[in-house]
Amino acid sequence: MRISIELVPRQAEHLQQELQFIKTHFPSVNTVNIPDLLRLSIRSWEGTAISKPYFENSIPHIRAIDFDPDVPMKLLEELHRNRISEILVITGDAPQDMSRAVYPTTSIELIRKIKAASPETRIYAALDPYRSDVQAEYEYAQRKLDAGADGFFTQPFFDLRMMDKYLKLLEPVDTFWGVSPVTSVKSRNYWEVKNKALFPADFEPTLEWNIAFGRKALDYAYGSGSNIYFMPIKNDIAAYLTGIFQ
Repeated sequence: MRISIELVPRQAEHLQQELQFIKTHFPSVNTVNIPDLLRLSIRSWEGTAISKPYFENSIPHIRAIDFDPDVPMKLLEELHRNRISEILVITGDAPQDMSRAVYPTTSIELIRKIKAASPETRIYAALDPYRSDVQAEYEYAQRKLDAGADGFFTQPFFDLRMMDKYLKLLEPVDTFWGVSPVTSVKSRNYWEVKNKALFPADFEPTLEWNIAFGRKALDYAYGSGSNIYFMPIKNDIAAYLTGIFQ
């Protein structure tokens, strides 16, 4: 089983501090995944290069729309140079800076291109249980597998029943179930409006509720032989992870 923490690479020194803290205090964490946020100066693969000395299993998020499908990918050289053997390919949101070049490249197209050029690279794709109905998302996931994806990272779940529904559809595909704390009404509104997330009736926007759910999700991953990743976002990593693991 693999347990990953998603860490935002805001600054190199801050990222190193978080990595050392997690490595020291949470030995069951064996993987780190790094998002690619255009507002930051550190790209995901650069953040992953920083995390490698702390966690050999480090996975950058790669945005498909940043890459011209007709141009050879220099990124692969960067990945190989830094011994990055696993990536997560997402479509990516359009940048706020309209001067930045983007392309109509889909995640499926980029997965296929990278797999053809570098078959040894393990590629995860995104699975979003809120994007459409279950059958449509399942069919989309199958197209990603056909293109060469080896597994999935999901959007955060807040209900084990929904997680179990997708487990039955995806098993035995290698899957990281997403869990993220939502600890304010404003944050819940964001998830519901922007991501169309579904919350159970007993949900409470408190750290206590989210820690309890994180424990249940961790137990579920252990019991199903699957993987899990935690996305603390702006929450106190120490308080959140300590509550879950200790």
